[in-house]
Amino acid sequence: AVQEDVLENVRGFLPSEEKGDGSKLPGGPAFLRRYQVNVLVDHGSSGGAPVVFEDNPAFKNLVGRVEHLSEMGVLQTDFNLVRPGALHRANGGYLVLSALNVLGNPYAWEALKRALKGRQVLIESVGQMIDTISTVSLEPEPIPLDVKVVLLGDRSMYYQLQAQDREFGDLFKVMADFNEEMDRTPENEQEYAQLIATMVRREALRPFDRGGVARVIEHSARMVEDNQKLSIHIRGLVDLLRESSYWACERDAEVVTAEDVQRTIDTRVYRSERVQREMEQQILRDTILLDTHGTAVGQINGLSVLQLGEYVFGRPSRITAQVRMGRGEVVNIEREVELSGPSHSKGVLILSAFLAGRYAVDRPLSLSASLVFEQSYGGVDGDSASSTELYALLSAISGVPLKQGLAVTGSVNQHGRVQAIGGVNDKIEGFFDICKARGFTGEQGVLIPASNVKNLMLRKDVREAVSEGQFQIYPVASIDQGIELLTGLSAGTADDAGAYAEDTVNGRVQRRLAELAEKRSRYLTSGDDRVQG
Repeated sequence: AVQEDVLENVRGFLPSEEKGDGSKLPGGPAFLRRYQVNVLVDHGSSGGAPVVFEDNPAFKNLVGRVEHLSEMGVLQTDFNLVRPGALHRANGGYLVLSALNVLGNPYAWEALKRALKGRQVLIESVGQMIDTISTVSLEPEPIPLDVKVVLLGDRSMYYQLQAQDREFGDLFKVMADFNEEMDRTPENEQEYAQLIATMVRREALRPFDRGGVARVIEHSARMVEDNQKLSIHIRGLVDLLRESSYWACERDAEVVTAEDVQRTIDTRVYRSERVQREMEQQILRDTILLDTHGTAVGQINGLSVLQLGEYVFGRPSRITAQVRMGRGEVVNIEREVELSGPSHSKGVLILSAFLAGRYAVDRPLSLSASLVFEQSYGGVDGDSASSTELYALLSAISGVPLKQGLAVTGSVNQHGRVQAIGGVNDKIEGFFDICKARGFTGEQGVLIPASNVKNLMLRKDVREAVSEGQFQIYPVASIDQGIELLTGLSAGTADDAGAYAEDTVNGRVQRRLAELAEKRSRYLTSGDDRVQG
């Protein structure tokens, strides 16, 4: 075809000549442009299959594009202006893409799927693809495609694509779910130290001494809230190493120590804790009511966590309960005003099942109770306060006061077993800071589920206060165990007939519920008599 074209246009290779009217015959460099070669992709110097990472997978960056030149106000193009896309560069190898970036670019996801399904790359514009532009342009022939595409993204995005796009499973058949943590064993700690050394060399940071490495490993366990695990979130690790090295440079030290790592952690908290400190001030100034000493009936301190971006902190709240004669209902006031999430509402419903199963097996539960997070003006979700609410409910029924120097977290099941929750370290430290600001009494502390002991990675000042007896942490496995700590009375054990001793907390609850059932029965009976009379 080239030979025939040369013969047909042989005069174009001759020097330009002027015609009689002053115009020139075609020829020269502009004419020779038609015989140039436009190399889209060259792997001549590559040692293996190409591996391409496209950080901007827009439509034209994936499938290529045809550029145009403006001459005399007219857009013109030819084959020399055909540009390759990432699929061309990765053909025969691997293309790595961020799933979020692909989905964030209009038409990129559909173009990628069409190329993979058809096993070919077709260079076209978005206007041609959606049939909105009818201008004449080049239409390069499709190029056969043999490529493996790797999509990177979080788990939620993978499951959403799998659920929403029926073609996703056909095109992307292999899933690799990477863990974000590993077991904290001596062997893994040694490998983690080697990882730290590798990152330090790669980032040209100051070396870390033994104490600095140990503090980084300890903080890594804190990040996953498990003293038996380590975080392998590399970005967070590198940021910590960089900032720690900076503080070592500030004091002209040759190596990074545990004090530099701790200073990094402290300054990060200082930069993010404004909202937390303002909330603490509201409690310390009694704007938000929260007692840390004394006793009260039907009132208890619950623990929750708030997250602002990447910063998480604990916030203690007062939870109160009121009881009266009724039909066995436990009213969640948060739910009634649509401030309660489904998990929290579920936890409150479990309380009714616990009360009926333990105290009212052979009689109706003639109780109406209400529970509320006092001075809470936002949404409440999670079942981590269900055990706390149950303690307040038992106190309100029995009339036994609860110690206000203790705060509680933990969910509960229908059999009264206390279950694990999240954010245990932040919850403990949130109540600890309030107690410390008001002054320790030696009787303050937190009740946590026994199954959360493995998650304890507390601040140094909290550990020191616990070791000195100023602050207590009580792991509990059952409601009976927790109510004894909160009241100082025995919970009591049921006999063969299901009855509890009267001087126990369970005995007082059982007796009070029996009284309410008897009163309700008499009330209904007297009402029936009046109707008949």
